[in-house]
Amino acid sequence: MLKTRIITAVFLLLGLFALVFFAPVKLWTLICLGLALLALREWSGFVALKASQNYAYLLLAFVIGVCVFVLPDSAYRNYHNLMILLLLGCASLFWIVIAPVWLIRNRAFNNRFIMAALGLLLIMATWQALVGLRAISPWLLLGIVVAVSIADSAAYFAGKRFGRRKLAPEISPGKTWEGVYGAIFGVTIYGVVLCYSQGYSFWLIISLWLLVVLSIIGDLIESLLKRKAGLKDSGALLPGHGGVLDRIDGLLPTLTVTLFCIYLPLFNGFGLNR
Repeated sequence: MLKTRIITAVFLLLGLFALVFFAPVKLWTLICLGLALLALREWSGFVALKASQNYAYLLLAFVIGVCVFVLPDSAYRNYHNLMILLLLGCASLFWIVIAPVWLIRNRAFNNRFIMAALGLLLIMATWQALVGLRAISPWLLLGIVVAVSIADSAAYFAGKRFGRRKLAPEISPGKTWEGVYGAIFGVTIYGVVLCYSQGYSFWLIISLWLLVVLSIIGDLIESLLKRKAGLKDSGALLPGHGGVLDRIDGLLPTLTVTLFCIYLPLFNGFGLNR
């Protein structure tokens, strides 16, 4: 299992590297939309949508994706950035405020249609974060993905070797506080290397710690939803990892909140008054 997990992770990182640096913008956008649709298909399993509802759900997501895709080239392009900011802002609000409350109370919304709408919000926001962060800097996007991967791997090995105290036993019994400390240690080493090799401020390390917290929240929220749905994995697409959501659960909050924090100080109407 571990060998399969590592092989899959290596192939995913190599594929991501190639796409991030060499894929044309529109191709990258469409590939990420396809990834979002796969994730939404798995999310629908969390909320027990019927087959007909599931098809309608994915069709709605596809239509929204196409509209977002063509807006920058349409007469309504001035509203595109405002719409994206609102999308990122609402998703970030969930991750920063609502998700921790869910984890503390060990509960989520019971209405499946509200949960379906929430999945649409969170995953489409992540789609736009993948597109937006790559547009700012491919290295920024890759750096965040690598940081979350390091945190995930360090938490896994530290938890296996030293894990004693459960982090959230009712939500995810396998996660421990020692795993959290391992994740923080792993990204700290990563941050120190970047600071010395690239000349970054050591504030980067603080930012990486915050990313670890967000990635853990994303991981635990997915675990909470899987447990309530009676699922072990979100899917079986990725050998050794489960489904798409099992692989990107930590990226949902980290990418979204990062791009929102970058966009928000720049907001001046995004051309609406010009």
